[in-house]
Amino acid sequence: MNKSELEKLVEIRVKEADILLNSRCFEGAYYLIGYALECALKACIAKQVRAFDFPDKRLANASHTHNISELIGVAGLKQKLKGQEEQDENFKLNWAVAKDWSEVSRYESFIEENKAKDLYKAITDNESGILSWLKKYL
Repeated sequence: MNKSELEKLVEIRVKEADILLNSRCFEGAYYLIGYALECALKACIAKQVRAFDFPDKRLANASHTHNISELIGVAGLKQKLKGQEEQDENFKLNWAVAKDWSEVSRYESFIEENKAKDLYKAITDNESGILSWLKKYL
């Protein structure tokens, strides 16, 4: 999978999560919006890979995680994240919500409405959302 495909997946998963939220299917919405964030981080990592370069084994292995905080590190964005948190209190709150998403949520049979809506907002907010910030690094 390449950077462009990952970016397209972000768009698709955000749209699907929105549809599910509006249909009151909170479990699916929660999972998919978190997955959209994971794909965006992996697109940031893919940007680091140059065509025809021999793949860096450590980068490749570290990229195969679903842990959002670990992916921030693999993408080389830890310091930039810290700086953004210091500049924007709303972003800091959004990150506090988003970082706790886990792919394990796909197995959860009950996600509260507020939890799904909070994650969706934290990730998609136009001003202080995580995706808005990540777009600078795609």
